Amino acid sequence: MHDPKPARLSAIPSKGLFFFELLIAFLITKLPIISIPFKWFESYFHEISHGLAAIASGGIVTQIQLFPNGAGLCFTQGGFAPFITFSGYFGAALWGYIIFLLATWRAGIKFTLGILGTTVLASLIFWARDLLTIFILISLAVVFLMPLKFNNFAWLNSLLRTLGLMIVLNAMASPTILFGLSTQGDAAKLSQLTWLPAWLWVIIWLVFSCTMLWMCWRRVDDKKPETV
Repeated sequence: MHDPKPARLSAIPSKGLFFFELLIAFLITKLPIISIPFKWFESYFHEISHGLAAIASGGIVTQIQLFPNGAGLCFTQGGFAPFITFSGYFGAALWGYIIFLLATWRAGIKFTLGILGTTVLASLIFWARDLLTIFILISLAVVFLMPLKFNNFAWLNSLLRTLGLMIVLNAMASPTILFGLSTQGDAAKLSQLTWLPAWLWVIIWLVFSCTMLWMCWRRVDDKKPETV
């Protein structure tokens, strides 16, 4: 006898829905103006990953700064510099996968949104120092917390999965600009810290981001019938 309970608790998309959400995520990341607010998510998770790596390795975070174009900075003191520097692009891709993964848990959608919103608010309280960063973090918190008042979990799960895919895609695309920057960016800094070439670090980040996207695909229930 088939137990419908697991299906009700699951929000794993079909193959067709996964590719639709991936297409939407890809198109949004490529739109010149519309993509900018969504790049704030990747930028935030990039910088918060630097910060968490600093804390995990014995350092502290003094400030997180975000910019309208999707760039950002994380100011830290102490900690293990190579680990902190590496964690930005690595962490952003990992966050994207985790968000996608949690968004396949229908019953936990509000819990997931609450955790993400609380994380952003904590960053706002402890590490935001300038008005622009405060505005961006408030905007991100609103995106995560406002849907909590809705009860239609299906579209919330779909939106959150799409957001997770966008973060992974942005984390995949962002390191590629470092190929032309021999003296700037995380790859150049890692090259100085480790004596390994900058391009190697870019490739490592790209491979990891692709792996996270593949793991999102692996999460898809290929036995689920296509929705019509």
